[in-house]
Amino acid sequence: MKKTAILIGAGQRGVIYADYALTHPQDLEIVGVAEPDETRREQFRIKHNLPAEACFASWQDVFTRDKWADAVMICTQDTMHYEPFMQAVEKGYDMLLEKPLSPSERECIEMAEAAAKAGVKIVVCHVLRYTPLFAQVKQMITDGAIGDVVTFVHNENVGDIHHSHSFTRGNWRNTKESSPMILQKSCHDMDIIQWLVDKKCISLSSYGALTYFNAKNKPANAPLRCTDGCTENCPYDARKLYVQSENEWFRGVAAGKANPSNAEVEESIKKGPYGRCVFQCDNDVVDHQVVNLSFEDGVTVIFSMTSFTPETSRSFKIMGTKGQIKAHTQNQMIHHTDFITREEKEIPVNRVDNSGHDGGDLGIMQNFCKYLRGEIDASEVSEIAVSAQNHRLSFKAEESRLAGGKCIAL
Repeated sequence: MKKTAILIGAGQRGVIYADYALTHPQDLEIVGVAEPDETRREQFRIKHNLPAEACFASWQDVFTRDKWADAVMICTQDTMHYEPFMQAVEKGYDMLLEKPLSPSERECIEMAEAAAKAGVKIVVCHVLRYTPLFAQVKQMITDGAIGDVVTFVHNENVGDIHHSHSFTRGNWRNTKESSPMILQKSCHDMDIIQWLVDKKCISLSSYGALTYFNAKNKPANAPLRCTDGCTENCPYDARKLYVQSENEWFRGVAAGKANPSNAEVEESIKKGPYGRCVFQCDNDVVDHQVVNLSFEDGVTVIFSMTSFTPETSRSFKIMGTKGQIKAHTQNQMIHHTDFITREEKEIPVNRVDNSGHDGGDLGIMQNFCKYLRGEIDASEVSEIAVSAQNHRLSFKAEESRLAGGKCIAL
C-alpha cells in the first residue's frame, strides 16, 4: 500500500529521499513540501506535480492543518530538527529524520522519549546500515563467519577536498552553527560500530584537533579570498574546485543553484563562503579525531576519522575468534579469512547502481516504506530509540576530546 509524505527541507538530502517517490510510485507519494528558498521550492513543486496550496515557505505552515499525510521527512539543517520534529510527533506523523537528531544531547533524549510516548514510527537516516556492503558484513557476523567479535578497527576517510568544501567553507564548519564533527559526520560510524558489535559500550576516550585548516598554516601572502589575487599553488583554490570543476554538485552548491554557468560560479566565489581561503575561515571543527571504545565482553574498537585522504570512503577490519573480515567501501570487496581452514576469500558486494551512499539512499527508503506498512519491525531499521543511544557515543567522545582524552564511563 502506497504511503504519503511531506518533505520539510528541500535541500540535497531531502530531494534525494523524496525522489524515491518518482521511481517507486507504488511505495510513496510526496504530497507537500516546506522550503524557504523559493527557487528550490518551485523546482520541487514542478518535479512532484504538487498544487501550490501544498507548498510552503516555512515548516510551521505544514502543521496548521490537521494531519494530512502518513509521514513527514525532516531534512533541514542540524539545529533545525527539534521543533518541527516535536510538532510532527504531536500531530501523530510517522517520520524520516535526517541525522544527527540534534546537536543537543538533551534534545536527542527528549525526541526519543516523545516518539515512544506517541507511538509513532521514526527512522533516522543512518544510511550506512542499508548499503549492501555493511548488510553483507552484518549477515556474516550473525552467521558466525568470524566467531565472536573481539577487535574492530574502523577508519572514516573524509577526504581533503570534501573537508575543505563541507567542513571548512561549508555549512558544517562551525560547531555552534551545526554540530561537532564527531556528531555531524561520524554519527554514521558510531551507529554502524554499535550495530555490528551488537553489545553495550561501557567506556570511551577520544583525541582530536583542527591541525591544518587554520590560520597558522596560511601562506604568507594569501588574501582572504582565492579570487583576490592569490598566487599560491593550493589544492583548495576555489577557482579550481568550483569554476574549473566538472563536479556539478560542487558547482551548484557554490553558486546556490542547479546547473550554474561558469560566470555564475565565478561571481559566487567572489562574494560567497566557498571562495574564502581555507586557512582564513570561521571553522572550528576538527580535521582528525580518534575514539577508543570498550564494549561488554572485552570487545575493543578503534575509530579514526581523518580528512587527510585523497578519497571519501570507509575502510575497516573486524577480528574475531574464528576469522577476520576486511573491507573498503571504495572497491566494494569483502576479504574473509577463516582461522580453521586458513582459507582467504574475496567476496564481491551485491552492488546497487545509481544510488548514493553505495546503495544506502535507496535501501533506507525501501525499508522506511516497508516499516510504515508494517512489513518489518523496528529491529530492522535505524529506529530513533537506538539512534539516540548511538548519538550518545558521539556526545561523550566530544566531551572526552575536549577534556584531553579523559576516559568516560557510559
